[in-house]
Amino acid sequence: MILAVDVGNSNTTVGLFDEAGKLTLRALLETSRGKTRDQCAIDLLCVLNLYGAQARAVDGAILSSVVPPLTAVFIDAIARLTGKPPLVVGPGIKTGLNIKAEIHNQLGSDIVASSVAAIARYPSPLVMVDMGTATSLSLIVGSVYEGCSIMPGLALALDALSERAAALPPISLESPSTPTLLGHTTEEAMRSGVLYGHASMVDGMLERIEESIGQSVTTVATGGNAPRILRYCKRPIQYDADLIMTGLYLLYQKNAKKYRKA
Repeated sequence: MILAVDVGNSNTTVGLFDEAGKLTLRALLETSRGKTRDQCAIDLLCVLNLYGAQARAVDGAILSSVVPPLTAVFIDAIARLTGKPPLVVGPGIKTGLNIKAEIHNQLGSDIVASSVAAIARYPSPLVMVDMGTATSLSLIVGSVYEGCSIMPGLALALDALSERAAALPPISLESPSTPTLLGHTTEEAMRSGVLYGHASMVDGMLERIEESIGQSVTTVATGGNAPRILRYCKRPIQYDADLIMTGLYLLYQKNAKKYRKA
């Protein structure tokens, strides 16, 4: 079994793949920058136990982290659980991506993993939309990662609106009713603005990307906020919740021989 861990700014995703490459476990943990190696190891152990998996049955592991203070912490935690340090997505890892030189060393490991999965599963040219703490749109043509745009994510934008505008209250996006385009209360207006506004932003950016390359693109979205937004987008966008996990598994397979010799 292969353990895949993606440490994001808001959440940490844990996945476990069986011998056939099937994702048999997917769990979501809150990312906490103050946790120690032992606390992270306990969290991972509890997830495995919850789903009836054994830590020592893990044959290998791969880690993606966009939270530098937690990278070494999770490396140690995973090594303690499985008996071997994980493969870490970063410089020196074989990806199969041709990343533009200017951004090669700046591209987040989560975007790298998602891109590897996207080019393996969807036709080119494609735009990968990652809707997490930030919303990013990445253009990939063949195996070439052309670049990306990064914008404030849904929750981040909503929090900023409440914090910086004294008359606007904190609100939740969890609502049983579909928001109207034009709200009749402050809460309805804010909810409409962030949801329809974010969807319009994604639609508009995709239109501009297509204009810039002179052809239509396949669009795939991932990330925790994607289900909230895609229903309001006018363009057809495929949703792939496991894009990062799939990418991590593919990266592990591409680098397994080198990893096992380490």
